[in-house]
Amino acid sequence: MRVSGVIRMVALLLLVSATVWAADVSGKWIGEFTSPDGQTRQSTFNFQVSGETLTGTVASTRGESKIEEGKVVGDDISFNVTRNFGGNDMKFVYKGKVAGDEIKFTVTVGDGDRTFEIVAKRAK
Repeated sequence: MRVSGVIRMVALLLLVSATVWAADVSGKWIGEFTSPDGQTRQSTFNFQVSGETLTGTVASTRGESKIEEGKVVGDDISFNVTRNFGGNDMKFVYKGKVAGDEIKFTVTVGDGDRTFEIVAKRAK
């Protein structure tokens, strides 16, 4: 009985520490990707983190959009951005992994029929 109590306590501590040690992504990040037409494009991410909640903006040549449903859990980061194209709103779903001063995102567009990769680096 005593051993199982210790195991439960260790498991609880590991769970709590994963939240405490969430990646610190607060600040400005610059991401580059290749568009379907073969051009290299850039996005600027401005992140604010409070606990596991991520807020901020994503800016590109199409303007600035507010981050929705943002989360940072451990080294996983996810959020949505809604952009308007010719009067039509389109949802972009970002899911990434943080590794030091780099985030590798997979971005899903609309209904999931298109995806692309972005590598963002912390602005110096």
